[in-house]
Amino acid sequence: MPLRLLIADDHPIVRDGLRAALGSESDMEIVGEAADGEEAIRLAAELAPDIILMDLRMPSLDGVSAIRRLRGTGPRVLVLTTFDTDVLPALEAGASGYLLKDAPPEELARAVRATHRGETVLAPAVAGRLADHLRKPARGRLSKRELEVLRLVAGGSTNKEAAAGLFISEASIKTHLLHIYTKLDVRDRAAAVGEAYRRGLLTD
Repeated sequence: MPLRLLIADDHPIVRDGLRAALGSESDMEIVGEAADGEEAIRLAAELAPDIILMDLRMPSLDGVSAIRRLRGTGPRVLVLTTFDTDVLPALEAGASGYLLKDAPPEELARAVRATHRGETVLAPAVAGRLADHLRKPARGRLSKRELEVLRLVAGGSTNKEAAAGLFISEASIKTHLLHIYTKLDVRDRAAAVGEAYRRGLLTD
């Protein structure tokens, strides 16, 4: 019985290319295509695929959010994207593997089969990025004080207001923010708040 594949990508030319690359494999069948995360979730329920090939940056609902909602529903998700920067969020959300779109067709076919066997498949560049992250265990971990500062900033407080609320100097707030930017790998307040919500460091 062939592996049932669902392709989720917002670019028709990419979907066509994947269909051409994998549709000729005797042990694989393309059962559907989705143009965004919401459609991927709906088609996954309707078509019961074994594997979903998921892009990450899509309209309506991004790939990481879709993977999180698909977790535990049956199909395994193999990320296929242009970017190697979202590997941790994707794996934490429940992805079974992470490949880049420049992977040769034969490598992609092997990855699909490995994913079906329950193996974790990572592109070499992605594995390297993951290893770098693991070698820097402190990166991304905010201190209690940094979380307090970030919560105030997320609530709309200015540096001066946050300093008054925590009974520290405005200069200390600026220093904490710089540390937060470094740990979250962002450049400004808005991005820090967004990244903190995405990682689950802040709750609504």
